[in-house]
Amino acid sequence: MESAVKRHAAGPPDGGYGWFIVLATFLVFGLTFGVIKSFGVFYVEINHYFATSATATSWITSISIATVHIGAPVGSVMSACFGHRAVVMLGGLLSSMGMVTGAFAQNLLQLYITVGFLTGFGYALTWTPTVTMLGCYFEKRRPMANALASAGECIITFLFTPFFQLLVDVYSWRGAMLLLGAVLLNLCVCGALLRPLSDLSDQHSAVLDRIELEDLSQPHTDLQETSRKSETIRSKVLRYVDYTLITNSHFMVYSMFGVFAALGFFAPALFLVPYARSQGIEEYQAAALMSISAALDLFGRLLFGWVANLQLVKTIHQLTVTVIFLGVVLLLCPLATTFTQLAIFSSIYGLVFGATVAIHITVLAEVVGVNRLGSALGFFMLIRSSGGLLGPPLADDTEGPRHTAGS
Repeated sequence: MESAVKRHAAGPPDGGYGWFIVLATFLVFGLTFGVIKSFGVFYVEINHYFATSATATSWITSISIATVHIGAPVGSVMSACFGHRAVVMLGGLLSSMGMVTGAFAQNLLQLYITVGFLTGFGYALTWTPTVTMLGCYFEKRRPMANALASAGECIITFLFTPFFQLLVDVYSWRGAMLLLGAVLLNLCVCGALLRPLSDLSDQHSAVLDRIELEDLSQPHTDLQETSRKSETIRSKVLRYVDYTLITNSHFMVYSMFGVFAALGFFAPALFLVPYARSQGIEEYQAAALMSISAALDLFGRLLFGWVANLQLVKTIHQLTVTVIFLGVVLLLCPLATTFTQLAIFSSIYGLVFGATVAIHITVLAEVVGVNRLGSALGFFMLIRSSGGLLGPPLADDTEGPRHTAGS
């Protein structure tokens, strides 16, 4: 107990085993949101197979994104009760199961349930606890750690978009989903890497110490034992379900930013490939646009994560500037109709998007404090879910038959 207190008094390690947590978070970002962004490759094939519209197909990813956000508080509470490692490994199994069963879907409704809901809920159980633990391991280097970890999303997108196209061409969309389901099992490995800090909170250590001393100093009945166990579990859960955040005006304003950001965050990644195909661009060139965007996304995350780490300006001011630039770039997207123009758009969009994503979790930690990050992250994702659900369908202005162009 003494060594644990000393380690906690020294603060987050800001390194050491924390870099393995960065690695695990890097892979989680890639195998969740990276896969979601690359999934646009499947859209054209699913549209053709079920003879449906792009809007109907986009609900697969919309449901997945919304489920990730809505399920975030559930992941936080479960990790408080059962530990981060077990919950993330469970999430990996659910994600894989959803993708594998989706490969046998006979209609869009079944894809909504499997790839949309089940895989999305698995993502929620992996992403939220992993990001929360990363925040516990870093303090001074938190902006850079978040930037490095989130880089997994763009690197996996860069690699998986053409890879998915190849798998679809060779094995069909069903075979590609089966292989993707196997790949998602690596989320279980990420969970195995999560080693919890010995003392996560002074408050909960005090509760446990008091209960332990009472157990040693006086006899107790079975009812008392049950009561003390319930108090311990309740204390852990309250760490992740801090309802007082609803009265925090700064947090609620930042959450509204999350809603509007989610309306536009995922739409370009999901529709860029189908939109390029509708303009007559060859399928591998269309897939290359996502790789170009991902490469600049990676550069933006690392560069602006490093800039935030220098603390030259307030992180919230840096985020405000990048969000304004991101909005301007998205407004210019409809003007791009050729491969060259779309490649330029993808480059600029990727750079500014990376600059935004690199620091938005860091800003959340500054708004509420790292001791409330787990609860705040869950609520933030829950509030943002409406934007993630409605964004892709609202952004789609293409019709199903148009996607056959150039194919």
